[in-house]
Amino acid sequence: MVDTALANALNNRPSPKQVWGWLARGEVGMALGVVSIVVLMILPVPPVLLDLLLAISITSAVLILMTSVLIKKPLEFSAFPTVLLVATLYRLGLNIASTRLILGHGQEGVGGAGNIIEAFGHLMMQGNFIIGVILFAILVIVNFVVITKGSTRIAEVAARFTLDSMPGKQMAIDADLSAGLIDQDEAKRRRKELEQESTFFGAMDGASKFVRGDAVAGLIITGINIIGGILIGVVQHKLPIGQAASTYTIMTIGEGLVSQIPALIISIAAGFLVSKAGVEGAADKALTAQLAMNPVALGMVSASAGVIALVPGMPIIPFAAISIGAGALAWRRSREPKEAVAEEAPALPVEQEEEPISAALAIDDIKIELGYGLLPLINDLEGRRLTDQIRALRRTLAAEYGFVMPSVRILDNMRLPTQGYAIRIKEMEAGAGEVRLGSLMAMDPRGGQVELPGEHVREPAFGLPATWIDDNLREEATFRGYTIVDPATVLSTHLTEILKDNMADLLSYAEVQKLLKDLPGEQKKLVDDLVPSIVTASTLQRVLQHLLKERVSIRDLPTILEGVGENAPHTASVTFLVEGVRAKLAKQLCWQNRAEDGTLPIITLSPEWEQAFAEALVGPGEEKQLAMAPSRLQDFIRNVRDAFERAALGGDAAVLLTSPGVRPYVRSIIERFRGQTVIMSQNEIHPKARLKTVGSV
Repeated sequence: MVDTALANALNNRPSPKQVWGWLARGEVGMALGVVSIVVLMILPVPPVLLDLLLAISITSAVLILMTSVLIKKPLEFSAFPTVLLVATLYRLGLNIASTRLILGHGQEGVGGAGNIIEAFGHLMMQGNFIIGVILFAILVIVNFVVITKGSTRIAEVAARFTLDSMPGKQMAIDADLSAGLIDQDEAKRRRKELEQESTFFGAMDGASKFVRGDAVAGLIITGINIIGGILIGVVQHKLPIGQAASTYTIMTIGEGLVSQIPALIISIAAGFLVSKAGVEGAADKALTAQLAMNPVALGMVSASAGVIALVPGMPIIPFAAISIGAGALAWRRSREPKEAVAEEAPALPVEQEEEPISAALAIDDIKIELGYGLLPLINDLEGRRLTDQIRALRRTLAAEYGFVMPSVRILDNMRLPTQGYAIRIKEMEAGAGEVRLGSLMAMDPRGGQVELPGEHVREPAFGLPATWIDDNLREEATFRGYTIVDPATVLSTHLTEILKDNMADLLSYAEVQKLLKDLPGEQKKLVDDLVPSIVTASTLQRVLQHLLKERVSIRDLPTILEGVGENAPHTASVTFLVEGVRAKLAKQLCWQNRAEDGTLPIITLSPEWEQAFAEALVGPGEEKQLAMAPSRLQDFIRNVRDAFERAALGGDAAVLLTSPGVRPYVRSIIERFRGQTVIMSQNEIHPKARLKTVGSV
């Protein structure tokens, strides 16, 4: 059995080609590289291998710097925090490996730690190790105090401001999406870019601490190597103190220089990257466009350099060369065509000064203004965003009522309460309210007050008693049978009711033309025959507005056009046109107002009131007006309220059934105190509808 298992293992072992394929994979190579760095800190490294690793460290630092300088946007090098961490870990591993060679082979001479360390040590020392130590200390201080500290501060501020500006940027994206300026894919791309930007600057804030720690570690390691090397050379290897100090100092300074130069280069790269936010294009083009394009500034530089060159004792040649060069460049820039200058630095043309005035004339059909504290509703990552609910609402209303509502614009308004909002229709306030972020609104379906601790308020859409409760009371509220909604749903529900109440005003002439244009091809002939030979488009608009005012769907536009075509030759009154169309839509009206059991619950208008309304109509023909005594109207209103309250107690949402002749006038009275009450005439009852009488007025 053992022989069989051994044979199977040998037969199934990976081939060399497979092994190289695994190593070629990025994640495997990355994992092996990190493990190798850890091993580098533990196992000794020969000088030849150390030279190769130090050369890789220097050249990779140059590669990182050039990449940071040449990219157009910081997000193009989004892997920089990871690269910075790996490079810092790599240099620390080399520091430990070189320290082992310096302390273990320093007695052999300055070449005991490799040729690169020896060459850098002699380059810095120039025969005097005291000067070398001073120059190295200055280099470390420049890296630690100036570049590293500055990059860390810029990264910290950039991360803070990026995170603080996220809600506003997210709101701008969602507002553009709701206004139809961008599509869903573009909004997703912008949100992804915004998320990457916040993540990048947050990571840069943390990664910059590694750079600073690396500089401190390099300084400490250098001191340990010098002191430890001298002690080891004098005490263990019996070297003269002068020789030990010279040898170990040269090696230590060389090792520190080899480590600090890549650290300095990467610190500069980090500074370039975090300071490049808001500057488009490569660094050379951006700086040229912003520094060398103004002839006045270049002329001032030329004049200043010329004056300094004339000061006694100052070298004339360098300042004179700068003065001539800056003057020539200023003359060249001033002679360039104005068109080219406009392309490089665009200026607002005179015509654009009128744009703000014309833009001020534009009116937003639907607008939501949010207090500052409600901005998180736009960027709610845990639940559904408010903009998502608005898009779903527009889609639902389009399917239910037959036309697409205008886009909803969302703005912040500092004058509103912190958690307040206002809904405007054509710039006029149609509703307002307040919601509590982090809380839930609980309502009793029976209309009573919620018996839970919290802030007792009125639900803004229907005025029902409600209570804002803490999220930890959700289970208890559900157990008691309360209806629970989140703040975004409260706002979107309020918006829904306001839109339904203002659908007629939102159906503009342009929207009617769009509805007619979007009809199927087989219905085009009907439109051509009807508009404008029989009725005008404005008359058709008024008919559709009357229907929407009573919350009748206009989705079946061909049937509505047929009804208008049948009645328009016999009447010019929009009121009677609407009544004819409603009779044509009898099946739809009965279906729309049916109960759960499929019946149509009705409250009939008594013959006495039918006769009273008929006798109260005065005027000739289609110009009749209702002239009923105020006391009789009060009696009618009281009777209607009582009848519908009795029906509601029985669980029925009834409609009021009248004769065709008085329906428009009854509706004009009832809409003033029960706007959502459905009034139908006997002509609007479909033959197959099952009626259920639940009361009488």
